Amino acid sequence: MATERKTEATKATEILGGPSPSLKSLSSLPSGDGETFIPPHGGYQSLLSYQKALVVYDATVYFCSRFFHKHDRTHSQMVQAARSGKQNILEGSQASGTSKETEIKLTGVARASQQELLEDYRDFMRNRGIEEWTLDHPYADRLRELHRTPGANYATFKKGIEHRDPAISANVISGLIKVTCYLLDQQLRRLEQDFLKQGGLRERMTRARLAARARQGPLK
Repeated sequence: MATERKTEATKATEILGGPSPSLKSLSSLPSGDGETFIPPHGGYQSLLSYQKALVVYDATVYFCSRFFHKHDRTHSQMVQAARSGKQNILEGSQASGTSKETEIKLTGVARASQQELLEDYRDFMRNRGIEEWTLDHPYADRLRELHRTPGANYATFKKGIEHRDPAISANVISGLIKVTCYLLDQQLRRLEQDFLKQGGLRERMTRARLAARARQGPLK
């Protein structure tokens, strides 16, 4: 990720000329539309998708420690998928200021990791004859109520995640993953629409260059 961000900064230097500017100095350049050159980025903690993915990760660490031996390959694969589903949201948010393409790519990776993890939970349930809750299951209704809790975190779902019945535990976590996938789908659509409308760093650099030429007037 650092290499990709460095590459974008290097391209900015080549277009603008002069010594390599820091990202801080780049952010102060006008974009030609009243905004800073590099838009605000980061703030992943406020993303609902990240908040849910964090609960999924903590829940998966608990679940795998309970139902799998720590040296079991499934244990490490599920925890890694949960971590990827969380970390790629974070990295995408951090990279968004300098590369919208990277943000979209990493958000897509997070979505794929969540889907992979969901399949692991489905395998667990299928191999043990556990029924996956349908949308009209009474417990699913209760889970939806919990999702609407302001500031919902691990503690909000702890009773279900750590329930002694593995059917409830697996279904609660699967429900959390499904909600996370839905939020990431919505996030990806917004990111793609914003990119088509505003472009990424390259497009912002072009607008800044054209605006600078317009201010300088015609060459004599």
